[in-house]
Amino acid sequence: MNPNGDVNIKIENKIATIEFYHPSSNALPGNVLRKLAETIENAGKNELVNVVVLKSGGDRAFCAGASFDELISITDYPTGKNFFMGFALVINAMRKCPKFVICRVQGKAVGGGVGLLSAADYTLATKYSSVKLSELALGIGPFVVGPAVERKVGTSAFSQMSIDYDWYDANWAKDRGFYSGIYESIEELDRAVDEFATKMAANSPEAMKELKQVTWAGTEHWDELLESRAEISGRLVLSNFTKNYIKQFKESK
Repeated sequence: MNPNGDVNIKIENKIATIEFYHPSSNALPGNVLRKLAETIENAGKNELVNVVVLKSGGDRAFCAGASFDELISITDYPTGKNFFMGFALVINAMRKCPKFVICRVQGKAVGGGVGLLSAADYTLATKYSSVKLSELALGIGPFVVGPAVERKVGTSAFSQMSIDYDWYDANWAKDRGFYSGIYESIEELDRAVDEFATKMAANSPEAMKELKQVTWAGTEHWDELLESRAEISGRLVLSNFTKNYIKQFKESK
């Protein structure tokens, strides 16, 4: 396993399965974010692909969000903005992809991980897949992922998660629209994902492309919006509050 994380893609029966991983609970450093955005974009252009499945490696956390190691190393605004632009690139790649993106969530999702599953067109999860937006505790906020989360679950649920940054369990997440289905085990989840992806892959690519454009109507300005949000996070991440929080968090591990 690459200690810096990686992204892999497998195409079979018109289904592109994209898997990202990182040894730190599938955290997302800048290199993984940019490779993930590029891989999703390329899958969208591939005529051999009718549907995309997004998943993470392992059988525990789906995604721990932003890499703390990278966050604590940021010392200037351009670097900070550039890091958070990685999340913007992934969300916009998922939004613009002309193929439906199905997200498979096997475990907990934090911060940017919640943004990823929110930007998917259809998300299935296990009962262990709690969600948490912890950014405010870090001295920043869920600014870049916010539009995707708010679009998925509405302003009320997004505000609740952002302000009261506790864990919310899979049933809560399903009731609010994060998940279209939750399953008892990873094995059951995988069967459901395979069946649904196979079903979608058999549909008309042209019809799915048109339907996706309809369901994402009103987000055409997100290239600019998410960049402006990355600028906010890129500025706030330089604060002493954020540096001290991350340092204390890492020392407690």
